[in-house]
Amino acid sequence: MRSSMSTDSRLVLGLVLVAAAALSACTIPTDADIPKNETVTESVAVPSEVTPAAPVPLDGTGPLAGFTALSKTLDGTVGITLVPVGGGPSLAAGDWHSGDAWSTIKVPLSIAALREADTVDGNQLTIISRAITMSDNESAEALWAELGDPASAAAKVESVLATSGDVSTTVESQVLRPEFSAFGQTQWSLNDQAQFAATLPCRTDATEVLDFMGDVSPDQHWGLGVIPQAQFKGGWGPDQGGGYLVRQFGIITSGTGQLAVAMAAKPNSGTFADGTAMLDEIGTWIGTRAQELPIGGTCAPS
Repeated sequence: MRSSMSTDSRLVLGLVLVAAAALSACTIPTDADIPKNETVTESVAVPSEVTPAAPVPLDGTGPLAGFTALSKTLDGTVGITLVPVGGGPSLAAGDWHSGDAWSTIKVPLSIAALREADTVDGNQLTIISRAITMSDNESAEALWAELGDPASAAAKVESVLATSGDVSTTVESQVLRPEFSAFGQTQWSLNDQAQFAATLPCRTDATEVLDFMGDVSPDQHWGLGVIPQAQFKGGWGPDQGGGYLVRQFGIITSGTGQLAVAMAAKPNSGTFADGTAMLDEIGTWIGTRAQELPIGGTCAPS
């Protein structure tokens, strides 16, 4: 953190205040998910400000000032959304907004499995750990099977999202592409994903999963993984033409608390390696600014 505020920092803070006032009026991946082969409600401690809001486009101003310039140096389409932990408006930049969740959906899937269990034993925690820290597909498939038939499983994962305020995401229950899992093909926007992430530190049913997000395998420490102490989960896979989408979301520490970040990259080359390299650039960019961002938050006392 710089000892004195630069002109650029003063401009960032000023533009954030203006925006707030306006609001008040690895190797080749194997994660391209798994080869194929009644809604539950529960009282969970989460912040009251979880009603999803449309992202506020601050591309070129505010905390994301300069993202346009960064994105022009990257050979592909990228997007990023920030939400303060505890809830609040999204700040978004970039041209990529929504697409296949791939293995990022393993986070709410794991929480759903924990909610479903009468008792949580070491074996289940091992399966969840492998699904999160290693992005192990067989483990995710086992968790999905624990939730019942595909329609019931999808509803239970949707219930986890709804508890965090995401009532617009429909978890895919049908296998749309024979070589991939159904749930990995869920369409999940960066805005909804970041809003969901912003509640994770506040959820009593997400403690173990969030801990595992802080212990991701070193070979997946791209993107947010370049930021010390970040908790995150990535997902990646090819479109029908073979071009990879690489995305990630998680929690980082900002100058005023914690910040949820969701980001994605679709390289023009279509390769996984180029996608992770693009997210490395974005992770480094946001990481160097994290302590100066005045938009972090904390969980309300429960």
